[in-house]
Amino acid sequence: MLDAYGRKITYLRLSVTELCNLRCRYCMPEDGVCKKRHEEMLTEEEMLCAVEAAASLGVTKLRITGGEPLVKRNILSICRRTAAVEGIGEVCLTTNGLLLPQLAQPLREAGVRRVNLSLDTLDEKKYTYITRRGSLRQALDGLEAALDAGFERVKINTVLIGGFNDDEIPALARLTQQYPVDVRFIELMPMYDSGDFGPRAYLPGSVVTEHLPELKPQPDGDGVAKLYRLPGALGNIGIISPISAHFCGACNRIRLTADGKLKPCLHSTLEYSVKGLDFAGMQALLRQVILEKPRWHGELSADHRSQAGRNMNEIGG
Repeated sequence: MLDAYGRKITYLRLSVTELCNLRCRYCMPEDGVCKKRHEEMLTEEEMLCAVEAAASLGVTKLRITGGEPLVKRNILSICRRTAAVEGIGEVCLTTNGLLLPQLAQPLREAGVRRVNLSLDTLDEKKYTYITRRGSLRQALDGLEAALDAGFERVKINTVLIGGFNDDEIPALARLTQQYPVDVRFIELMPMYDSGDFGPRAYLPGSVVTEHLPELKPQPDGDGVAKLYRLPGALGNIGIISPISAHFCGACNRIRLTADGKLKPCLHSTLEYSVKGLDFAGMQALLRQVILEKPRWHGELSADHRSQAGRNMNEIGG
């Protein structure tokens, strides 16, 4: 289905939980989130119905997110059932990777084709600082498990943070020479409650090419990243620049939060509840949301915060 600006909406990001086993400083508060009542959250049946309604309108790609989706007890069932929805050609999942040693193979068997792992540093102390818990070894074990499971593609998502990991850009990029993975550097977004970071933290994606002059441009893929490759690498380097070079004009996605709110744009205040709706109701609401998708998210910077009104874990990373 086309939105009001002629963009073809083919991508749904479905958050299955707001909970997480980490407390990343750009994503959620240190003390976690206030647990909502069970009846406030989407059931598995409602998630499946929403995916079916989205697929009926032309959505072909589903990404399952959180919070941390792997803490969801019925995550394998959700993956298996949504992967079987007619019209859904690809189910992907974004995770911090800590639970992949147990779940990577079952997820692959459930129909998940691609996995993105969040990894912002290769320094143990810095990993503990940015996540407030967890260990780098767990994350790297998760990466190994994802590769062993045979996903069609494994990507590493690294949030660029000035004064924290900009000195690690070359080391993180070299993971593409060590493993058959893509590493994607993503500009830090000034979200609702990311007060740990001052203006210095918000680096443009161009800092990656400054640190890696040997990068060779690659043909654009099917996503929003500008692609490059190191000599002899097994995978690409991607640069995602929602702040310095926003890609709103080509945005093909909508989001559904774990508490049932459709968001036409990550940074918009607009939200529409699907709770309690049947297939026809969800389909009609999805049409409305797509048609009301804003042209762009407005200015974002250290001085102009996101209008999302939620932390990232409450929207879906």
